[in-house]
Amino acid sequence: MTQPDPTGPLIHTPPLDNAPSLDSTPPLNYFTSALDDAVHLLKYAAEIGVDVSDQTRDAILHARAIDPSAWNEAIVANLLDALTSLSNALKPVTAERPYAYSKDTRPTVQYYLRFAIILACFIIPISVASFVASALSTAIRADIDTANAYAVQLRAQLGAAPPNIPNTTSTETPIPPGADETAIITELQSFAATTRVLYARASELRRIVLPRENFTIHNRDVSQYRTNSEARRQTFEIATGLKNYYTTRDDLTSTYQDVRYFGQTLLDDASIFYGAITTCFLPVLYALLGTCAYLLRNFEDQMSTRTFIPSVANSARFLIAAIGGAVVGLFNNFVVGAQISIPPLALAFLVGYAVDVFFAFLEGILKSFTKNPTEVPVRVPVGKP
Repeated sequence: MTQPDPTGPLIHTPPLDNAPSLDSTPPLNYFTSALDDAVHLLKYAAEIGVDVSDQTRDAILHARAIDPSAWNEAIVANLLDALTSLSNALKPVTAERPYAYSKDTRPTVQYYLRFAIILACFIIPISVASFVASALSTAIRADIDTANAYAVQLRAQLGAAPPNIPNTTSTETPIPPGADETAIITELQSFAATTRVLYARASELRRIVLPRENFTIHNRDVSQYRTNSEARRQTFEIATGLKNYYTTRDDLTSTYQDVRYFGQTLLDDASIFYGAITTCFLPVLYALLGTCAYLLRNFEDQMSTRTFIPSVANSARFLIAAIGGAVVGLFNNFVVGAQISIPPLALAFLVGYAVDVFFAFLEGILKSFTKNPTEVPVRVPVGKP
């Protein structure tokens, strides 16, 4: 009996009594899934202008027009042949990619957007705080060096206070012979101004350093000087009508020593706190940001070619990037060539963007350690055991 032509008119053809049964073949839902794949590919080929043979198109439309329960082996075989032809013609696009292009793009974009926003909420404040802490730390170190120099110069110019001079700033005292009074007054003013600036910068640094310790200047909490203008004036400023240079110098030196301890302790705390963040935490975040940038760029390319398909490998890439970022944090600077040095955070971003390149680099290093350059291959003469 003649079988129906799969390329013929789209009419319902009842199964023949002696037609081979599909009971021994894969489940019917497998073939219906193949029909869905073929329809998606056929629609995609029409949208991008790929020419499809009449035999391939008719085999798919014929199978679609017939109830799957009425399919015979000829219809299934023609359908699979058509799906094979379409898959070869549309490589690298697969059947699920056009479907994913139309159904799964919005959730993917929203996922990447949420992830990027979460990373930005961590990276931006931490990076700003690290930059401010670094700038304040540099300025505090410079202020300490400057104030130390003023303290040494005043000590050298005035020397020790005579034993018969009262310890009050209102008592007029003569300066040592040969000393320049104008220079001494100028240095006292500069010494006091530097101490005030040092206190102000240390107070700002204290706001962004954890843990926050308690400090005192002249047995008074440092925070009180920010709100009590009278206490601040008496502690950090030189009284008008300066008379006793020795007492003024000693009072300033005592104040400076408390402020220097305040600032130096904060420098140590900031170095530990932000050192741990920039070494262990920020590289991981920047590596994740690099991975996000790579996936967004790759997503754009896949959308333009309609080859996008959701993959669990993207989630694994984030995990690998986090591991790579943690490894990068162990290094200070990465030198490329003779004069190019890449900071750790920039390198962490590049590692997240190009995870495969980074691990290929690590594997190359591992091979250089495992390779034995002194090993000489053993040659066996031909014909001899």
